[in-house]
Amino acid sequence: MSAPRVHPTAILEPGVTLGAGTSVWDNVHIRRDTVLGDECIVGEKTHIAYGVRVGHRVKINSFVYICTAVTIEDGVMVSAGTIFTNDRFPRATTPDLKQLRTSDPDEHTLPTLVREGATIGAGCVIGNDLTIGRFAMVGMGSVVTKSVPDFHLVMGHPARTAGAVCRCGRLLARFNEPAVDPWDFTCDDCGQRYRLTGFAVEELA
Repeated sequence: MSAPRVHPTAILEPGVTLGAGTSVWDNVHIRRDTVLGDECIVGEKTHIAYGVRVGHRVKINSFVYICTAVTIEDGVMVSAGTIFTNDRFPRATTPDLKQLRTSDPDEHTLPTLVREGATIGAGCVIGNDLTIGRFAMVGMGSVVTKSVPDFHLVMGHPARTAGAVCRCGRLLARFNEPAVDPWDFTCDDCGQRYRLTGFAVEELA
């Protein structure tokens, strides 16, 4: 596997680790102690804060902001213009307005986990203290305020479940009401089998 490739205009602070074959494009800023796995792509003008953990074969498009306390697992797609957040009670200063608050993590810094294979569409805002499930898909422009189950498609302001998606990305079913009994179905594109119970999507062998 090839060595990491870093554009000359990118800024990598001390302690950044890049896996083999990872590409970092122009005007990217990656802060200290962040780790990216093998074969990742980081698009132009993206900012990744300190201490972020990114898995293997992750695509992070242009103009993305990833803050401290975010963990991204393998095979995730983060589309252009996505913004992550980590503080539900943000203030610039102390209550008396006489001192800037530090940017270091504190009791208000809350984590976000993006599980393997998930896709986050362009222009999304991702809240904190939540998980985006395995192979879930977040529609473009959505505002995610609560956790997203595995294989769910969510969209809107705030994001709400609209259906189920396959590993390959194809829409499997629209959720008008929960399944009364377990319902088995197969993806027309790749043949992967699933079972729907209520709104829970289970991958079948």
